[in-house]
Amino acid sequence: MTTRAPGPGAPLDADEMQAVVARLNRARGQLGGIVKMIEEGRACRDIVTQLSAVSTAVDRAGFAVIALGLRQCLLDPTSRQVDVDAMEKLFLSLA
Repeated sequence: MTTRAPGPGAPLDADEMQAVVARLNRARGQLGGIVKMIEEGRACRDIVTQLSAVSTAVDRAGFAVIALGLRQCLLDPTSRQVDVDAMEKLFLSLA
């Protein structure tokens, strides 16, 4: 079994990621709805409103992943080292 120091490359706890998975599954459903709206010729405003909602959901999922990673890094009793530059780069990639 290999272990990695906590940080952006460390695997996250699968149980804690369930909320993120649920959020992404809802976003997937919303995307399907948007495709259907486009195929039905719905109004631009309606489509863009739904696209914005999906974008927000995906962004929040990303921030939740980063928050879980930070929490895991801070609570890991074996190492308190956090690669601040790498975490900052991940955070800013969602901005």
